[in-house]
Amino acid sequence: MSTSLRIDNARLADGTAINLLARDGLIQAMGAEPVTGSAETVIDASGLTLLPGFVDLCCNLREPGNGQKGNIASETRAAARGGFTTVCASPDTSPVNDSGAVTNLIRDVARSSAAIRVLPVGAATRGLAGELLSDMVGLSNAGCVAFSNGTRAMANARILRRCMAYARTFDLTLMLQPLNDALAADGYAHDGKVAAHLGLLGVPEVAETASVMEMLLLAEETGVRLHLGQLSCARSVEMVADARQRGVSVTADVAMHQLVFTEEALSGFDSRYHVLPPLRTEADRKALLKGVEAGVIDAIVSQHQPHDSAAKQAPLGVTEPGMSTIESVFSMGLGLVQQGELSLAALLRALTAGPAGVVGAVSELKQGGEASLSLWDLEGQWHATPGNIQSRGAHVPVPGRPLSGVPHWTVAEGRVVYRLD
Repeated sequence: MSTSLRIDNARLADGTAINLLARDGLIQAMGAEPVTGSAETVIDASGLTLLPGFVDLCCNLREPGNGQKGNIASETRAAARGGFTTVCASPDTSPVNDSGAVTNLIRDVARSSAAIRVLPVGAATRGLAGELLSDMVGLSNAGCVAFSNGTRAMANARILRRCMAYARTFDLTLMLQPLNDALAADGYAHDGKVAAHLGLLGVPEVAETASVMEMLLLAEETGVRLHLGQLSCARSVEMVADARQRGVSVTADVAMHQLVFTEEALSGFDSRYHVLPPLRTEADRKALLKGVEAGVIDAIVSQHQPHDSAAKQAPLGVTEPGMSTIESVFSMGLGLVQQGELSLAALLRALTAGPAGVVGAVSELKQGGEASLSLWDLEGQWHATPGNIQSRGAHVPVPGRPLSGVPHWTVAEGRVVYRLD
């Protein structure tokens, strides 16, 4: 069905006036001068800022399985409300996305019910058990854009090396979260002063950094295209920068909550801040911000993990990790910009071109390009509460705190997928 959209009187992030006309999902005309032509939808964007659609490399959509926590329809609506027009679906579903049949199911459901584009990420090992490699070539042919082992570690370095060699042979991207299971043990908080004071089981930084070093060395040897997901430590950023100087093909991301919160958030035993990797120190937070600013960290992800209320209503150590974040990612980032901790250019790069480059997606506004974008009131404020979010996960990270930046419209491939009522 033919669709057309015209946006009048908008501004780009640098303040430049912009008008835009899109037809059949593509930008037909754009520029500072008014565009001519009728359209089915006309938006007067006076006072609003036009941004490219955001790309998320790590989003848990909870489908197939876990329907009480969310599904592709509900969580992509939430993503659209957050300005995202493309999300990578994590493989830790039920069943795990380790076969072409599951990949095809995800794609079929996404075509019929997703508000935005869904890119499946396949499991690197069968059942995410970290032992037997999955049929990554078959999964790639079915539509997987990259391969991950979710939040789980490989059983040993030999399997990790074999996985990298396999991926390199077929030019596949591995997206791995660095974790040494033996060192992490049963920990669920940063192994620091807050954990010691409250008697929480800690996860030492070396549980991440030892794994980062191992992955980088094996990536250097095998030549695989490696993406390190959800870094949390200052030392990890340093090692990625050093590896790039040696020519290692490595990219990296960080979850937005690691840039905003520290271990202090657990001081009140608040299970919303039970995440893995755990929130770490202020020094780590600042180093991660510097990594994003310098481009050492390519992408900021939501690491969106919607849960039902029961998953978070238990003693801290036995609650399920994860935050419901995708609707507040840009607003939390904009808060960092307003505090002078991050530039707007670096924030936008880490939500658009950076992640898009990792999976070969597109996130750019240009004539002839895809009409995927969002319109924001950057001066406005809103509150994320269980009653006013789209996600089924009510455990928002910043309840009661005003968030900067109000989304007014999101357009995915020329279709309006969110508008402020």
